[in-house]
Amino acid sequence: MKQRKYLERRTFNQDRFDILIKRQKSGKATFNELTELDAIVNRDPTIRESILEEMQGVNEPPDEPKQEDILTATPVKTQTLLDRITSFFKRLFTHMGDPNPALLA
Repeated sequence: MKQRKYLERRTFNQDRFDILIKRQKSGKATFNELTELDAIVNRDPTIRESILEEMQGVNEPPDEPKQEDILTATPVKTQTLLDRITSFFKRLFTHMGDPNPALLA
């Protein structure tokens, strides 16, 4: 005896969603079709849940980051008053040697 294929019950929204997704992925969807796709996703909770589950599967990182992959941040040295004054004079004198007189005025 031949096995029959299981009939899948689908709503109009599910069929229309599949058609619109195929058009979107191929790059042939118009603005009105994309608007309709957005309305279907927002209106149908089963389609919305399936999309959210799919997005969670895509966004999960493949593996935990290894210790060598994690960059270590170097601690920032706070400037003292003396460091600020010396850096000010260094910047001042490096710009004094600039040949452009417009910067000096």
